[in-house]
Amino acid sequence: MNDSISEFLDEDQLAKWLGLSKACIQRWRYTAQGPRFLKLGTGKHAAIRYRRADIESWLAERAVGGAA
Repeated sequence: MNDSISEFLDEDQLAKWLGLSKACIQRWRYTAQGPRFLKLGTGKHAAIRYRRADIESWLAERAVGGAA
């Protein structure tokens, strides 16, 4: 797979990567609690994609405890 393509994940891929449900990922998006996302297109058929860099940054901001 081309690296530039694999840079983007859809909701299913993100949910699988984090071990969470797709509904959880969608809830985070609806409540602006999740990682930044791209909305490609308009209306209810728009494609939602997440950049790996945005996901990793979002995860790093949530690290708690332990040594830095």
